[in-house]
Amino acid sequence: MTVYIDPPNWPGHGRMWSHLVSDVSYAELQAFADRLGVPRRAFERDHYDIPSPRYAEVVAAGAVEVSSREVVRLLTESGLRRRKGASRDEARDGGRGEGGRGDGGRGDGVVSC
Repeated sequence: MTVYIDPPNWPGHGRMWSHLVSDVSYAELQAFADRLGVPRRAFERDHYDIPSPRYAEVVAAGAVEVSSREVVRLLTESGLRRRKGASRDEARDGGRGEGGRGDGGRGDGVVSC
């Protein structure tokens, strides 16, 4: 299992955020996040938003550090990229089938980066 994280350089809600992604499936990403206790509400379209204080912990747990540009490349090449403004059905689907490659769940009340 390999998941990837970019540096915490995305501002929002008074803190800085990283993006945690998989290039295999949403299920892989969800399993990794679950092991760390990352709340499902932190999942947004195709990634988890990780606050900067948790960055080192996520890397220590096995996430591979990559650039933000690399995160986008990995998601795009894997077919898991979901852009803002995607259809509501696709966003609601959370990758469980209907048009999504992955098979993980999606939380609500997410922080948008």
